[in-house]
Amino acid sequence: MSATLLGFAGFVCALVMIAFGLPVAVAMGVVGTAGFWWLNGWSGAAFILGSSPFEAIFPYSLSVIPLFVMMGVFAARAGLSRSLFDMVTSFLGHVRGGLAVTAVGACAIFGAICGSSLATVATMGRVAIPEMRSRGYADSLSSASIAAGGTLGVLIPPSILLVIYGILTNTSIGQLFIGAIIPGIVGAVLYGLAIVVRVAITPDLAPQTPRMAWRHRLSTIRRVWGVVLLFSLVIGGIYLGWFSPTEAAAVGAVGAFALALLSGEMDRQALWSSVTETAALTGMIFFILIGASLFNYFLETTGVPAALIAAIKDTGLGPLAVLLLIIAFYVVLGCFMDSMSMILLTVPFLAPVAVEMGYDMVWFGIIVVTVAEIGLITPPIGMNLFVVQSTVPGITQRTVIAGILPFILADFVRLTVIVALPILTLWLPSRMFVG
Repeated sequence: MSATLLGFAGFVCALVMIAFGLPVAVAMGVVGTAGFWWLNGWSGAAFILGSSPFEAIFPYSLSVIPLFVMMGVFAARAGLSRSLFDMVTSFLGHVRGGLAVTAVGACAIFGAICGSSLATVATMGRVAIPEMRSRGYADSLSSASIAAGGTLGVLIPPSILLVIYGILTNTSIGQLFIGAIIPGIVGAVLYGLAIVVRVAITPDLAPQTPRMAWRHRLSTIRRVWGVVLLFSLVIGGIYLGWFSPTEAAAVGAVGAFALALLSGEMDRQALWSSVTETAALTGMIFFILIGASLFNYFLETTGVPAALIAAIKDTGLGPLAVLLLIIAFYVVLGCFMDSMSMILLTVPFLAPVAVEMGYDMVWFGIIVVTVAEIGLITPPIGMNLFVVQSTVPGITQRTVIAGILPFILADFVRLTVIVALPILTLWLPSRMFVG
């Protein structure tokens, strides 16, 4: 068996292992080590086992991950999700379907602070779904709104997936963060439109509720000043060149901790719980990075990326056709894998293809993460579907799936817009004070 064929066989083997429930870090690590041993013998396998884990988590740029994770944990402790939901509800709650639109908007804002889709779904689901139930909203609409809205936390900065993509491809994390802002806003708007259209077709899904007085609206705005300040400081600081993404993550973590203190929710027990949660999440991510590093050593040795580039050149396909094939590949893969697994497993051999095709790597990264978002809400194993089901009692998987189709269609519209209009992604990064 040739090295290239072995590389493709290893990729398929890793997919099968993950499909059967083996942790993605273990699957990639085992396949990478075994494949490297097959090609280079015991001494080669011993070398990568001794050096790869350290090299995978040593880079200074990775320090941004635990800091942004800590920022999200402290933000959740500060009760920001409840304040955000109340504020958006005061303005949109009286519109038919307005509470579902509110949930999407609150998820977008909280996701910008949290940086994690799963955490956004779990946090906002506990706040928003009981409220929508009490107002007579159908569970299919309310649960699907939270599951879809949570995906915005993957794209709207800060985003852990964008950090990992940037590290894997040596792309500026700051430019990725800034480039994701407009596509993230477009996604939130399209989700809102999907809800409006869905409710217009089936009004029984969402009854109208009374309009809030302006006094109440202003009082809810005052309670979210911390969120606005924190997001503006972190993302605005990166855009204006005040600090690097790593420094911005540190500022965000300290700012979220201060907000948690001011909220009165941060005592000694809560602090210990927050620190241990941050350590557990960071350890999980770093463990996956180690497995991915072992797998990438194997792929590079087999020459799979070069073989892919050569095969694409032989077909004569243009850049757009190749991009559509990559998107189709990710959509199918997203039905069976979580987004982080997809990024770590596929970007190392697809990134050279993107470079060869002449794609801007910031634009390509936003497309990849957007498609990964679709995977989060695509049956049968869309992770957000399971999280929202487990968060609120009485919601079945069938109920969530019944309401998710309009949001998946909205995602494909957004993907089409991003592909057709690269300027939506690249305009803000081109105006950054520091690249």
